[in-house]
Amino acid sequence: MSFPSDEMDDIINDFIAEASEGLESLDQKFIELEKNPGDTGLLNDIFRSIHTIKGAAGFLGFQQMVEVTHVTEDVLNKLRKGEMSVDAGVMDAILESVDLIKVILNNIRERNGRNEDTSGIILSLSGILSASQADQAGEADKPEQAAATAEARTLEVEAKATGPVDEAKAAECEPVAEAETPKASTAAEKVVELPRPEAKPQAEAKQQKEEGGAKEQSIRVDIERLDAVLNLAGELVLSRNRLMRLGSKLSETAVDGDLVSHMNEGIAQLDLVTTDLQLAVMKMRMQPIAKVFNKFPRMVRDLARQNSKEVELVISGEETELDKTVIEELGDPLVHLIRNALDHGMETPEERVAAGKPRCGTVSLSAYQEGRNIIVSVAEDGRGMSPAHIKKSAVEKGLLTEDEAAKLSNKDALNLIFIPGFSTAKKVSNISGRGVGMDVVKTNITRINGSIDIDSEVGKGTRITFSLPLTLAIIQALTVDAGGEVYGIPLSTVIENIRVTDSDIKTVDGKEVIQIRDRVYPVVRLGELVSGNVSSHKSEWRYIVLIGIGEKRFGILVDRLHGQEEIVMKSMGEYLKGTEGIAGACITGDGNVILILDLAGLLQAVQRSYAF
Repeated sequence: MSFPSDEMDDIINDFIAEASEGLESLDQKFIELEKNPGDTGLLNDIFRSIHTIKGAAGFLGFQQMVEVTHVTEDVLNKLRKGEMSVDAGVMDAILESVDLIKVILNNIRERNGRNEDTSGIILSLSGILSASQADQAGEADKPEQAAATAEARTLEVEAKATGPVDEAKAAECEPVAEAETPKASTAAEKVVELPRPEAKPQAEAKQQKEEGGAKEQSIRVDIERLDAVLNLAGELVLSRNRLMRLGSKLSETAVDGDLVSHMNEGIAQLDLVTTDLQLAVMKMRMQPIAKVFNKFPRMVRDLARQNSKEVELVISGEETELDKTVIEELGDPLVHLIRNALDHGMETPEERVAAGKPRCGTVSLSAYQEGRNIIVSVAEDGRGMSPAHIKKSAVEKGLLTEDEAAKLSNKDALNLIFIPGFSTAKKVSNISGRGVGMDVVKTNITRINGSIDIDSEVGKGTRITFSLPLTLAIIQALTVDAGGEVYGIPLSTVIENIRVTDSDIKTVDGKEVIQIRDRVYPVVRLGELVSGNVSSHKSEWRYIVLIGIGEKRFGILVDRLHGQEEIVMKSMGEYLKGTEGIAGACITGDGNVILILDLAGLLQAVQRSYAF
């Protein structure tokens, strides 16, 4: 594969970006088309997407992509004209061609010079075209030709009586058998779906003009530039916090009242502008979660057919927006959950009917915003998970002793599926069974300070829910005092704060725990764990910060709560590189530097020390 000269780089990058966007939406459209094969509008939309990619690839000289898109376009052209019908065989071949187009596009992106073997898919699609042409030839509609000839003769008779026949009208009445003889590739080049310019209504022309203008308003920006702007906005937030703290102190002094009033007005205006700027920069990094969701309809279709199951995927909330970094971490966990839902959770149609369920199972994928978090859930109406079966499997694999398993609640038993190497599959398949999928889910969600919750009922199904932070850049933190030091805890990991006394903390098997409502949580003394300092706090009251990280829940005992503050986390570089439990540092409004806790790393240290 050869590439144009360096001055074409921008054009190639635009082509890659636009082709990627077009291909991302195609899988969803193909699944909809398979459900509604007569949807002409959808067929035309798919045809135009492939046609656009083919045209741009031809201009840039990407011959392999042109070859594959060309024959795919020919098949789509026949489908949209009604000369072929959408069936499973045709859809499989088209989907394979789209997969190959994605591979070729990735080769172009990486500029690796690799050539793919396109002969198989081209042969397959060409065979479909040949079969279609043979069917059309075998079903030549002689009565229609006879009728057309008869009509032409009628015109001749009328002509003798009334004068010369209008040439355009006569041409319309001629048999059209010879007009269909050009090969499919020629037909594919003639896109005649849009009305002629002179026949276009004014309202439609105005709308297209407005749409064209809107497209010109958008530009592509390198993510590094956005990161730089976000970093500057973060510095501005720090300065804003500092000025607000100084303004409050100034009000307590004997400085002239008018001066203080004017200064506070200026600080309030700065606060407003800084907040708006911060939100605007963060929104520039936001992407709809549909970017991740769009690949699952195709995956569910293929896995369901592979396992002889009937499954419908229901997606909601795909317009919900998340930070680009969070979205990148979300893809793999959702892939594993969907695969597990189809392989482990969903029964065969026969099993579902025998259990009194609809023959077709349902997998639901949803997302919505709740406060400063995004909630993403995967639910299915399959077998459900049995806590007793999970405990038994964990004991058989040596992950737990029988005594430890017996002490686990049903909720904690469900969380055993996140242990590395755990699997309830009877045999290893190419989908699951190796005990690595759910470990990946836990690792990725924990890395972005997210939490996981499982709700399952035998015979009813399972729902797994993620709670994710909106962004990882400028975050809300809870500042606490423990062992004479101040620490910041990312607010996205905080479930609730509870005021307690020392008598509320109990000891079970040598470990400190606390009962909150109907559940018992392990307790970690933050000062002793992080700095080794024993608390010298003399007050009667202490505070438990209940933390949710991954599937784990535990309480952190602190001496004092300072409050919530918007912070910009900075890396400590080589100074604290690799320090477990420390994510970075930030400058608070009073100018002090405090450490921000890495709850994922802290959890690992806690599990080793406290064994929970």
